[in-house]
Amino acid sequence: GGEAMQVTDLPLDVGSFRVAPHGDRIALGLEVFRDCPDLACTKKRLDEKGKASGKVYDRLFVRHWDTWGDGRNTVLYSAPLDAEHHAGAPVSLSGSLDGDVPSKPFGDKDDYRFSPDGSKIAFSLRVAGKTEAWSTNFDIFEVPAAGGQAPRNLTADNPAWDGKPAYSPDGHTLAYVAMDRPGFEADRFHFVLMDVATGKKRTLADNWDRSVAEYQWAPDGKSLYVGADDVGQHRLFSVDSASGKVMPVTGPGMVTGFDVQHGTIVYAQANLASGAQLFKMSAGSPQATQLTHLNEELLKDVRFGEYEQFSFAGHDGDKVYGYVVKPWNAQPGVKYPIAFLVHGGPQGSFGNEWGYRWNPQTYAGAGYAVVMIDFHGSTGYGQKFTDAISQDWGGAPLEDLQKGLAAAVEKYSWLDRGRACALGASYGGYMMNWIEGNWADGFKCIVDHDGVFDTRSMYYSTEELWFNEWENGGPYYKVPAKHEKFNPANYVNNWKMPMLVIQGDLDFRIPTTQGLGTFTALQRQGVESKLLVFPDENHWVLKPANSVLWHHTVLDWLDQHLKK
Repeated sequence: GGEAMQVTDLPLDVGSFRVAPHGDRIALGLEVFRDCPDLACTKKRLDEKGKASGKVYDRLFVRHWDTWGDGRNTVLYSAPLDAEHHAGAPVSLSGSLDGDVPSKPFGDKDDYRFSPDGSKIAFSLRVAGKTEAWSTNFDIFEVPAAGGQAPRNLTADNPAWDGKPAYSPDGHTLAYVAMDRPGFEADRFHFVLMDVATGKKRTLADNWDRSVAEYQWAPDGKSLYVGADDVGQHRLFSVDSASGKVMPVTGPGMVTGFDVQHGTIVYAQANLASGAQLFKMSAGSPQATQLTHLNEELLKDVRFGEYEQFSFAGHDGDKVYGYVVKPWNAQPGVKYPIAFLVHGGPQGSFGNEWGYRWNPQTYAGAGYAVVMIDFHGSTGYGQKFTDAISQDWGGAPLEDLQKGLAAAVEKYSWLDRGRACALGASYGGYMMNWIEGNWADGFKCIVDHDGVFDTRSMYYSTEELWFNEWENGGPYYKVPAKHEKFNPANYVNNWKMPMLVIQGDLDFRIPTTQGLGTFTALQRQGVESKLLVFPDENHWVLKPANSVLWHHTVLDWLDQHLKK
């Protein structure tokens, strides 16, 4: 309680922060020009806008996600806090390194942490240099919290990704997550525990075939609590810090955040029919108590579609999982048109979760049945399953989608296969373009959001080159045949199905030219098509009014082809 008080008074915006355990110091992420001697220099340079708008670059990234580079790095600083909690002059901790803490564009304060006594900070950083755009080599560094010494690289022996450092409660152990394969962003994140005194490292729970997403030490240091994708769920697990034994903590659903204090676990969990609610349980107990009932009154008269997970034999006979969702008003003996949703990533999942983009209940609420397949390449089914999509984008995944839809139609009599539209974004959008040329007359209509159209131009215009190089076996100029093998642009002569194309003009991951190429191929051949462009959106549609337009346009497209 009490009145809020200002802690910092800096000329620059604070991007992220973390307070030391004893409250005597604060760590800050600030965007600065590294050649500036102080923060005021960065502020002055930003304020002195020249008459010319051009920028000169001599290395990648030129732009990243939705932002053009301006020469600044996010540098980690620390500042002392006095008895009144006012911050003193900040000192740079990572400024000697060419990189960002937190990392751009999605890094946060999980990229750095204080030791329990507040004397040290561990942080993760990728040294940029000339290779940043095709490197996933993040390392863990340690530095005195008060500065004065150069950061020490603790993971120089691993050329792959090391991240999310966290000290044990007694300060004797530093945990972090690591990958084994350089250049592969969807490799399995596993635990490494390092003895702080000796530097000796050991891998924890190496036989657990799941990838660590988020984690926290238990207060007694005897275990770590971990969130991970798991067969269409995102569960909370506990991992014994000595033996590596893994135990599930939560049941079906998606855990979206958690905290562990004083023997109590508080977590947020959602599912396909409910947004996140807070729950609590005692550590070691299977019984959870729901703490919040948000929007219960608002939703008391709202009916959501019933959902069910199913499985079938997919590519190579492997067991593949999916979900079906009934229309909200489903009646016995009635068949319903299908919205066939294909997830992006491609190393991702359409699981038992609640989302504010691509929510299947949107379609169930409009009278559609929904089918979603976690094809080869999806996460939560073991690393071998995730690996299967690399260099096979249009192979096993398409087979899984075809077999999965057929299996769902056979199992659920209320699905009307004769009235189906397919929808997808990112890799799902790529798959829409691939389906157009390789699944003849598969659907009454297609919706492609920010999907790859031409793998050649995609390689030379996207920003994170490591992704395309891993997924296609190398740079385009070295292995063009591998990039071309599953290139939708090579099959446009087969395109016949009506398609709605959606593109965010600030999408630098899958640039606007990909959506324009798709629409051009459709229009030039006389294929029924529409193009919806958002000049102010990136890879995602995030602004409320734009989201409303997106959903109205998509549902109108489905209604036009499935209900009229």
